[in-house]
Amino acid sequence: MKISIVIPVLNSHEVLRRQLLYMEGFIQGDTEIIIVDDGSDPPLEYSGKLPLKFIRTNDTRPWTWALARNRGAREATGEWLVMFDLDHIITPELLDTVRGYDGDKVGFSRQFGVLTEEGKLSQDIDTLIKYGFPKERLRRKGLKITALPNNFAMKKKVFWDIGGYREDLVERPYPQGEDRNFKKSWCNWERENNGKYYEIRPITYMFPNGYKCGDFHVDFNPFNLFHTLTRATRRNYWHRKKRVKK
Repeated sequence: MKISIVIPVLNSHEVLRRQLLYMEGFIQGDTEIIIVDDGSDPPLEYSGKLPLKFIRTNDTRPWTWALARNRGAREATGEWLVMFDLDHIITPELLDTVRGYDGDKVGFSRQFGVLTEEGKLSQDIDTLIKYGFPKERLRRKGLKITALPNNFAMKKKVFWDIGGYREDLVERPYPQGEDRNFKKSWCNWERENNGKYYEIRPITYMFPNGYKCGDFHVDFNPFNLFHTLTRATRRNYWHRKKRVKK
């Protein structure tokens, strides 16, 4: 197996349905999809033809995505791990980039986009606005968003050489910092091992949600597509910034 796509999911049934319907159009035989279901109620299901495996952790503690990613990586059979959050959308071009790359890691760029109910990728402005995209942002930044280091493709061997995600941070208040710690570990590994990083980042798309959209609240959740775990904590910079503005 060349590629293992690992996606932790909690109670996001409709958006997962759209993602899988969309991926049915381009997933090839060298790619598997691993959905780590962290205690969704009801459990997540799929009856299509994608090469998909559910791992049901029954872990109902909040914010255990780092454990879920590690669990998916342990059971993955692919040479490459492709990891991204469910509010992001990968493309066939991204997977082709991973297939043809002989290095260690591929980072992704980001733009706003949505998957329609029919599983079609759309950047239609009127549609994005319905999902909470702030229209005034178009004049300043267009549809581009800063890259998110926690969405990436990485050789599975490198992922475990780094040590995966730190699991001892999981029960701390949100945000626990597993993503920052993982990025630091990668940078150290890259420097010490002359790691090879793909410099032209393929595009991913992100559903408008969270502090960049809607009412600019960290828990903004258009059409209730995503889980309802709160990010509104004192440790969250973006939540503090929003409260100061008020």
